[in-house]
Amino acid sequence: MKKRSFIIPLLALIIANTAFSQGGIKRSAKKKYDNLSYVETTERLLEDVEKGNRSPEVLQSLANSFYFNGKMEEAAKWYGELIALNAEGLDPENHFRYAQALKGTGDYEKADKVFSDFKALKPEDSRGQLYQSNYLTVIEKRSDNFEMKNLEINTTFSDFGTSVYQDNLIFASSRDENEKIYNWNEQPFLDLFESNPDGTISEVKGEVNTEYHESSTAFTKDGKTMYFTRNNFYKGEFKRNTKRQHGLKIYKAELIEGQWTNIEPLPFNSDEYNVAHPTLSVDETKLYFASDMEGTLGASDIFVVDVKEDGTFGEPVNLGPKINTEGRENFPFLSDNGTLYFSSDGHPGLGGLDVFAYKNIENMTNPRSNTINVGKPINSQRDDFGYIINEKTLKGYLSSNREGGKGDDDIYQFTRNPYQKYVKGIVVDKSTDEVITGADIVIYNHRNEVERTLKSDENGAFSLNLSGSNSEYKSKATKSDYNEDVQNFSIDSDEIELVLTLKLEKSEVDLYKLLNLKPIYFDFDKSNIRPDAEKELAKVISYMKEFPNTKVDVRSHTDSRGSEGYNLRLSKRRNKSTIKYIVKEGGIEASRLTGKGYGKTELINKCSRDVKCSEEEHQANRRSEFILVEE
Repeated sequence: MKKRSFIIPLLALIIANTAFSQGGIKRSAKKKYDNLSYVETTERLLEDVEKGNRSPEVLQSLANSFYFNGKMEEAAKWYGELIALNAEGLDPENHFRYAQALKGTGDYEKADKVFSDFKALKPEDSRGQLYQSNYLTVIEKRSDNFEMKNLEINTTFSDFGTSVYQDNLIFASSRDENEKIYNWNEQPFLDLFESNPDGTISEVKGEVNTEYHESSTAFTKDGKTMYFTRNNFYKGEFKRNTKRQHGLKIYKAELIEGQWTNIEPLPFNSDEYNVAHPTLSVDETKLYFASDMEGTLGASDIFVVDVKEDGTFGEPVNLGPKINTEGRENFPFLSDNGTLYFSSDGHPGLGGLDVFAYKNIENMTNPRSNTINVGKPINSQRDDFGYIINEKTLKGYLSSNREGGKGDDDIYQFTRNPYQKYVKGIVVDKSTDEVITGADIVIYNHRNEVERTLKSDENGAFSLNLSGSNSEYKSKATKSDYNEDVQNFSIDSDEIELVLTLKLEKSEVDLYKLLNLKPIYFDFDKSNIRPDAEKELAKVISYMKEFPNTKVDVRSHTDSRGSEGYNLRLSKRRNKSTIKYIVKEGGIEASRLTGKGYGKTELINKCSRDVKCSEEEHQANRRSEFILVEE
C-alpha cells in the first residue's frame, strides 16, 4: 500500500493511535508517525532500535510504518519481533497484519499459523470466520492463465485507478513533480490524467485537479458528468476533521465546452469520515462507493446510494457482511452484467488487497450467491485493486504494486479468457444408485445445439470444461434398456466445480409390444378369460417357457365406468384370473409371476369419467400388460 494509501487511510488513520501509548518513542518520531509520515518515521525508529530501544511501542510503530508503505519483508521482520515479546495488551490486529505481511513475502505456511493465532485472539472477527484452511486450493482452481501487460504510461511514481471515458483511459498519477510532496511516502500529490489516442498523456481538462489528491473516477453514459475522489478541499479551503486529519470526499463535475467544471461535493460527504471510489450501476440509478462512515463493519466498507431522477441522492446503505468485513473493502466497480468487483484484505486472499466478485449485486438476497476471489493472475501477493472490465470484450485494467512493476503502483492491461467452468458428473441407475458405464452424454448449449458428446467411464463418470458468455446448458444421458434423463444447468455459479448426477431409469419391456400381442380384453364387468385372449396368453406362456429365467409382472386395468373402489376390485379379479390361467393352463411356476390391479387409475385415452366415448374406446382401457421384471 503506497501512494494510493491516501485513498484508503481508512484503516491507517485508526491504527495511528493503537493500543500502546507511544511512550517508548521519541517525540520527533511520534510526531512523524501521527502525521502519517511513514518514510521519515522508519528512519528515526530504526535509529532507536539500533540504540537498543526495542519496546513494544517502537516495534509496533516501526512495523506499521513499513506495512503502510508496502514494505512487506521489513514489516514481517518487525511484526515478528513485536509478537515474540509476548507483551501484555498487544492488539490482535498486529497478528493480522503480520500474517498479511508474511503472505506478501510468499510465506503462506507461516502466515496461516499466525492467522490461526489471530482467530484465537479475536474469534468474533469476520475475517477469521471467513477463513478456510483450503483457501489457496480454492483460489488456484479459480485462477487462469493470461497476460498482464504493464502499460507504457506507467512511471516510477504511482499510477493507478483507471476508468474509460470516450475510449480514453483516465487514471490517477503522482508523476507531476511540481506538485506538493505527500508526507506518507514522500511523493507528489495525485492528479487525474488522460491517455490520449495519439499516445500522449495530459491532465484532465478543467477544474478537477488541485494541489491536493484527486483519483477514482466514474462517468455517466452521456459523458457529461464525472464523479471523482478528492481530499477535503473545496472552493480554496482545505479542511481537517476533529482529529486534525485530512479526509476524502466524492465530488461531481459537469462537462461544459470541453472543460470539467461546476465542482460540487456530494451531500452524504462529511468532514468526519471518508467517502471515496465512486462507481455507477449500469442504469445509473445507484452509486457505489467506499467509506468509513457510521455503520461501517470494518476499516472501510462498500456502500450504495440511490441516484434519483432529479439528481438528488438517497441515504447511503451498507452492503452488509456478504461484501464487507472487519478489514478493508474498497475500489468497487460494477460491470455491465451486474457483477460487483471490489478489493478486500478481509476475505481470504493471496496477500494485501485481492480482487473479489459478487455476481448480480442487485439480488443480494439470493442465498446461493457468495463473494469469490477472482484468482491469479489478477491477484498476487501484494495489493491488487482498481479492477475494471468490459464483460463483452473481456478487456480490462488492474492497478497493482506487485513485483516487477515500474513504480509504486502500476496499471496493467489484460484480456481475460472466456468464463470457464469445470463440470463433472456421474450416471447412475435411478433405482439402485449403481453406476452405469458406457452411457452416452450429450451437452447442448442455450441454442439447443450440440456442444459436446461424451461417454461415462468404468466409474460412471464424465467431465468437461465449458466456457462462453452464455451460461445455460442442458445435459442428456441415454443408454439402451434405460429411459433418458435430461438435466438443465448453468455454469454461471459461484461453485468452483459443477457436479451433475444423471439418473437413468430401467425402461420397461412389455411383452405386448415384444410379442406383437393383440389386446387382452375383458367383457364389461367380467373377469373371465375370453377365447380371443387365450390365443394371446398362449404366446406369453410360450415365451416364458423358452426363457425359463424370465419373470413377468401382470398389470390389469379397467375402463372409467363405475366407482373407483369397484373398478379396483374388478381389476384385481381380472389380474388373478390372468395369472391363474398362465399358471394352470401354461404350467408356469407361480413364483415367476407377480401382478396388480390398477382399476381405472391408468387410462390410455381420453375416456375418463363423464367423457362420452364409444364402446371400442372404453374397451381399450380394459387391458392387461405383461412387463418383464427379470431376465
